[in-house]
Amino acid sequence: MFKKSKKDEKRFFLPRKLKLVLWMMVSLLLIGLIGFGTILYGGKLVVDEADMVLDATTTIETRDGEVIGKLYNENRSLITMNQIPEDLTNAFISIEDRRFYEHAGVDIKSIMRAVYKDIIAMSKVEGASTITQQLAKNLFLYNDKTWTRKVKEAMAAIYLERNISKDEILELYMNEVYFGHGLYGVEAASNHFFSKSVKELTLAEAAMIAGLVKAPNGYSPINHPDKALDRRNIVLQAMEDVGYISTETRIAEQRKTLGLVLQETEPTPWTDSYIDLVMKEAADKHQLSVEALKKGGYRIVVNMDRDIQQIAYEQFQNDEFFPGNTAGVEGAFVMMEEGTGKIVSAIGGRNYQLGDLNRVTVQRQPGSTFKPVAVYGPAMMQEDKYTPFTLLPDRQMGEYTVANSDDVYANVVTVYEALITSKNTSTVWLLDQIGIDYSKSYLEKLGMSIEDEGLALALGGLTKGVTPLQMAQSYQSFAGDGQMIDSTTIEKIIDRHDQVVYEAEIHTEQVFTPQVSWNMTEMLEETVDNGTATAGEYSKALAGKTGSTQHPHVEGQTKDAWFVGYTPEYVSAVWMGYDKSDKNHYLTGGSSYPTSLTKAILTEIDKQSGGTLSEDFTKPDNVEELPRPITLPQITNLTAEYQLGGFSLIRGKLSWDGSDDDRVIYRIYQQNDGIDKRIGEVTGKTEYTISNALFRNNRFYVVAYDPLTKLEGGRSEIVELDW
Repeated sequence: MFKKSKKDEKRFFLPRKLKLVLWMMVSLLLIGLIGFGTILYGGKLVVDEADMVLDATTTIETRDGEVIGKLYNENRSLITMNQIPEDLTNAFISIEDRRFYEHAGVDIKSIMRAVYKDIIAMSKVEGASTITQQLAKNLFLYNDKTWTRKVKEAMAAIYLERNISKDEILELYMNEVYFGHGLYGVEAASNHFFSKSVKELTLAEAAMIAGLVKAPNGYSPINHPDKALDRRNIVLQAMEDVGYISTETRIAEQRKTLGLVLQETEPTPWTDSYIDLVMKEAADKHQLSVEALKKGGYRIVVNMDRDIQQIAYEQFQNDEFFPGNTAGVEGAFVMMEEGTGKIVSAIGGRNYQLGDLNRVTVQRQPGSTFKPVAVYGPAMMQEDKYTPFTLLPDRQMGEYTVANSDDVYANVVTVYEALITSKNTSTVWLLDQIGIDYSKSYLEKLGMSIEDEGLALALGGLTKGVTPLQMAQSYQSFAGDGQMIDSTTIEKIIDRHDQVVYEAEIHTEQVFTPQVSWNMTEMLEETVDNGTATAGEYSKALAGKTGSTQHPHVEGQTKDAWFVGYTPEYVSAVWMGYDKSDKNHYLTGGSSYPTSLTKAILTEIDKQSGGTLSEDFTKPDNVEELPRPITLPQITNLTAEYQLGGFSLIRGKLSWDGSDDDRVIYRIYQQNDGIDKRIGEVTGKTEYTISNALFRNNRFYVVAYDPLTKLEGGRSEIVELDW
C-alpha cells in the first residue's frame, strides 16, 4: 500500500491552510462590507423624520405685539439659517466641529483618537461627536455612553448628511440644542441672556452662547459667571485658531464682560383667565389641543385689551364688591367689543391661575338678566301685539304663582315699567302669552340651547343655567341693531412657517329688528338711571339689567348676583357667588354689587383712555325714537269761572294744576245724572274754555290721559260754574 511521505503531507497541508486564511479574509471583508453598508444605509432604521420637526413654543400675543403667554414642552423659538449671524455659526463650528464642512457626518480622525483614549482608560472617557452626530443623538437617541448608541449615532449622522444639506443640519442643530434654564435653541437663549434676537448678537455674545453647549448648567452665565467667561474666551481662542477672527479681534473681545441683559419676566396673573379662554377656543373651534399648541410653534394674536384686562383684575381684588357670609366669594367678568364680538377682557375668578375653574364659561342661574333676551325682546318682535307701552297685568294669578321681589303690585303696568322695575308677575304672564317654544327659538339664535319647558324660564330659573360669556353675547344683539355676533378671543393664528392659517371674520345673524333693539336700549338705559340698576357711579351712557337668584338653603339670601349691560363701545357681564352653594355659603348682598363693580370698571377704563367712552347712545337713522314714559299727574286746584265776550257771548273757563310734561292730554268731562259726557280735551295745557256755558249743566271735572298707554288717570275734584 502506498504511503504519503511527510513531505507530501506538508505539501498538502499548506493549500488547506492558505484556503482557510483566504476564507477568513473574505469573511472579514464581507462582514466589513456588511457593517459598512449597515452604517452607510442603515440610518433610516434609526432616524424618525417626525423627530426632525422640533417642538416649538406657541406665543399668545396682543394685536400690538405684546406677548402675554407662552405654551411649550420645550421653550424654543425657531429661527432660520439666514437669520443666524455668521459669527455664531463660526463659533459653534470652531468649538464643536472644526471639520464640519469636510466630513460626511462622522470624523474618522476624531473617532480614532477617542477610541485610543477609551482603550487606555478601559472606559468611555472621550467623545468624538461631530455636530451632525450630536444632532442625531439629541433627536433620535438616548444620552447613554455605549458602543451600541455610538454606532446608531454614526448611522443616523451619515443618513442626515446624505439626505439634507450642511446648512439644514446646522439650522436644526442650533434650534434643537439645550442651553440650560429651560432654554432650547439659540433664539430662546439669546432672548433670555441678552434680551434680543440672535440676529443682533455681538461676536462676544455669540461665543458665550456657543460655549454653553458642552455643559449648559456648569457654564451658566447666571449661576457661574466666571466659568461662563472662561468658556467664552476659549471659544474665541478656537475661532482664532481656525482662522475666523484675528488675534487682535480675539484679544479685544476677550476683554469684554459677559454683558448679560437678562430678560425680565414680570408675573402677569391677570392674563391667566384670558389665556385659558384662548386655549379653549383654539381646541373647540380650530382643533388645536393644548398638546398641539405646546409643540406647534404658533403665534396666536388675540383681542385682549391689556389695560381693560388689568383694570378688571384689579377691581376684582376689592373685597367691598364681593359680599358673603364667609370668605371665598367668587366672580367672573367678560367684556366684548361692541359690533365685532372681540373679547377684550375675561376674568375667570378673583385669583384665577391656569388650570383653575374658569367661571366665564361655567353655567349659572341668570335670574332677571334673562328677562330681556327670553321674554321682552322676543315679545316685542310681535310688534302688532307688544310695544314698550303695551299694558301687562301685575298681580299674582294662574297656576304658576310668582311674587315680585318687593312684594308690591300695580295691577297693570307697561312693558317699559315691568322691565325697568323687574316685575316677575308681568314677565311670567308675558312668557305664557308668547309661548315657551317661541321664546326658546330666540334663545337658540342667541347661542343658548335651553332644555327647560316651564314658565320659570322667564325668571332665569334654568336647570343648567347659562354662562357669563353667553349672557354678554346675547346682549350684544341689543347693542348692535339686533345682530347676533359670535364672540372670539382669537384674531389670527400664524404657523411656524409664518403662514396665516386662520384669520377671524365677523359672522352676524339678525335676531331682533333695529327698532326692537333700540327700544330695548332705551329701556335698559332707564333701568340703569332710575330702575333696578342704579347702584354705583358711572356718569356716561350705560344700559343693562340686574339679576339675582334666591339661595336654596338660606331663606332671604342670595345665591347668584348678576349685571349684564353695555355702553356704545362694550358689552359686559358680571356674575358673583360661591362655587359651592350650601347653608354655610351665601351672598349677603344682591345685584347692586355686580352693578357697582361694572360701573367701577367702566369708570376706570374711561379715565385711563382719556375720557373716550361715549356720553350717549346714538340712535340709528332707521329707527324711531322711543318716547319716555308719561307719568300722569294728580290734577289739583281745578277752578271754574264765567267769561264774557266772544262769539258765544258767555263762556266758562276751567283752570288746574297738572304736569310739566306737555305730552299729557287732559280730558274735560261734564257731570250728568246718567253717563258723564266728555266735552273736550287739550294737550299740554292746563286750561279749557267752554262755549255757551250759560245753558249747560255747570258741573265739570278733568282727567289726565296717557296717549302712549291709552290709560286715564284719576279724576280731579268737581267744580261748578257759578255767578
